[in-house]
Amino acid sequence: MKTILLLTASNIFMTLAWYGHLKFKFLEGKSLAAVILVSWGIAFFEYCLMVPANRGGYLSGEFSGYQLKIIQECITLAVFVVFAGVVLKEKLAWNYAVSFGLILLAVWFATAFKPAIPPTGH
Repeated sequence: MKTILLLTASNIFMTLAWYGHLKFKFLEGKSLAAVILVSWGIAFFEYCLMVPANRGGYLSGEFSGYQLKIIQECITLAVFVVFAGVVLKEKLAWNYAVSFGLILLAVWFATAFKPAIPPTGH
């Protein structure tokens, strides 16, 4: 659960870094370089959460690398759906909802079955 919470928090920062500048009033009229620097500053906090999430989830044996990536993508989309509705004022169209449902199904497939562990001998 700690891994999922850290991934969620990190994705909130990343969504703000990638898309927040589209609506941040203080960036209106600023140069692209200034916008990029602000986005990098926000993304720093994403990395401060994403790295421990991935390390903890992987090194504990709770998740494989593939599982972490698939879960992270699903969380990214969930965070973006909320962001798009609240900040960008965009509605979730049916085709996006179906696409999101298919990604949720991918998370289930990725985590429901334990992969066979290959032998470690030479």
